[in-house]
Amino acid sequence: MSGAKRRTPEPMQVIKQRRDAALQALVSGVPYINFLGIDFDRRGDELTATLHFKPKLIGNPLLPAIHGGVTAAFLETTAIIELSWAMLWDEIESGRLDAETLSPQALPRLPKTIDFTVDYLRSGLPRDAYARARINRSGRRYASVYVEAWQDNRDKMFAQGTGHFLMPSRDG
Repeated sequence: MSGAKRRTPEPMQVIKQRRDAALQALVSGVPYINFLGIDFDRRGDELTATLHFKPKLIGNPLLPAIHGGVTAAFLETTAIIELSWAMLWDEIESGRLDAETLSPQALPRLPKTIDFTVDYLRSGLPRDAYARARINRSGRRYASVYVEAWQDNRDKMFAQGTGHFLMPSRDG
């Protein structure tokens, strides 16, 4: 037996609290997320964004349909939070992020959008919408993310998007 000290595993509740605190700090640092009424459900490292329907989100009252700009913002926000979450994952899991003192100011800067393309596949109906992002590539300086949004049936997307992002430098 070597002289290396074994680290006792943390209770799952402590890990869950740290993950939840990190996600809350990340999301609360973007006021527009609250304005739109988006929240994020976390299952392990997987995030699902929910855009809670409000009448102010309607762009075309004749259909009625969610405004295209709201849809684009929902997709882009989901991509940025997913990318940021992935950047923080190792810090969260190792415990280097202290859940007790975590705030938006203590987190790294968010990735900056280079470009974002949205495909509007059908009208967003006046009800809650959901989105998930998948990181296609993430390097030191650049990342590419794909996002899909649906409402009642995940197999029937109403919009999808692809974004390219400039990653924040690691030294501030």
